[in-house]
Amino acid sequence: MININFKPNILVIGDLMIDHYLWGSCDRISPEAPVQVVNVKKENSVLGGAGNVINNLVSLGSSVEVISVIGDDSVANELKTLLSNIGVSFDNLVVEKGRKTSKKSRLMASNQQVLRYDSESVDEISKNSANKILEILEKNIKNYSAIILSDYKKGVLTTTLTQDIIKLANRNKIKVLADPKGKDFSKYKGAYTLTPNKKEAMEATNIDIKDEKSLVEALKSLKQNCNLEVSLITLSEQGIAIFDDELFTSPTAAREVFDVTGAGDTVIASITFALSCGVDIKKALYFANLAAGVVVGKIGSATASLDEIYEYESQLNKSSSSSHIKTFDEIEKLAKKLHSQGKRIVFTNGCFDILHVGHVKYLEEAKSYGDVLILGLNADSSVRKLKGLSRPINSQDDRAYILASLESVDYVVIFEEETPYELIKLIKPHVLVKGGDYEGKEVVGQDIADELKLVQFVDGKSTTNTIKRINENAKCNN
Repeated sequence: MININFKPNILVIGDLMIDHYLWGSCDRISPEAPVQVVNVKKENSVLGGAGNVINNLVSLGSSVEVISVIGDDSVANELKTLLSNIGVSFDNLVVEKGRKTSKKSRLMASNQQVLRYDSESVDEISKNSANKILEILEKNIKNYSAIILSDYKKGVLTTTLTQDIIKLANRNKIKVLADPKGKDFSKYKGAYTLTPNKKEAMEATNIDIKDEKSLVEALKSLKQNCNLEVSLITLSEQGIAIFDDELFTSPTAAREVFDVTGAGDTVIASITFALSCGVDIKKALYFANLAAGVVVGKIGSATASLDEIYEYESQLNKSSSSSHIKTFDEIEKLAKKLHSQGKRIVFTNGCFDILHVGHVKYLEEAKSYGDVLILGLNADSSVRKLKGLSRPINSQDDRAYILASLESVDYVVIFEEETPYELIKLIKPHVLVKGGDYEGKEVVGQDIADELKLVQFVDGKSTTNTIKRINENAKCNN
């Protein structure tokens, strides 16, 4: 996975637009015409087009700048507000008088789109606007880790401007990645890579991609004709294929697909982000597939955060137990996210020195009380204070790893204090679980949790008894 050593600053140039949604219900036909009557209950607007790429980059933790052309209208003001809301400056937006800022409105009835109407200008931007874009880019080119060209054929990325941007970036050794549109990809010649899907690649190369041989032919054609450093084609559920010196396919990581809307924006954003963080193209593709796997599991044009991607990877790779061991800072952020998602959090704690069946059954029952089980594990120093200098038998790292490998345990956090009170304060669990021997006793943290559950131990199963039997057997053997 990616090791984030710095925050990349990525520039997005392309067609900005607003996706506007009107949500309602329909239970009758209009008496005026044979059309549905939708009773609108709510409406919302989000960044669309190149704006969705920006949203994805921001969600990943990147610093983002944008250069585009907008009109001098109310939609442009709305667009600026949406950018400002996610911390992206609109200082480099070029205003062209008489131009309509793109806005696509969708009428939704019972989550089904029944109508879409667009208000926009799709003519090519003026030469003056193109020159202003180049002036801004030339002035700031050294500030960028990479450049994304997000082309929606709305007139911003003209052939001449696109070529000027790529040549300027190449002179300054800045990678350019482009999401191409149309059948002629020659306007993107010299880019680091393009991210066409299979259909787009077939139309651009006139090659019917039906097997590995034809896929390689299409990739070679793109690389040669567009003078790309890396040739790439996205293959939907089959993953992403590239051709550098040979064919390499990174398989998809999606487990459940609910909506593929905006997945292409996620792919180009995550590949660019990963490359900007210093990883090679193959690792960048792996990262992009994970990000896309998160996004297609959501409804609508969605984004994926690093935490979601790491969590998704850990779910795919159950053997990576260490990824379930968290620090105080990590569990605090994770707990806030779980609360915001409406997850029911269960917390328990203990030494768990020598794991036995009693522990496993206890933890399984604890997990049954909610969605996520977080286990506070006494550090070695804490165990010594509670159990004496001869304990623990197993180190805190060993105990944490074994516990994190259990299916019932979602996260393990090691704490040094004698009690887990400070940890419970960070997590704010809904349910606090302790052993049945706490019946009638005060339990640390029960003033924070919503509910206390006591779980009875399995008779005769305890770490103390296990150690006693080991010592007795040792004496017998002597």
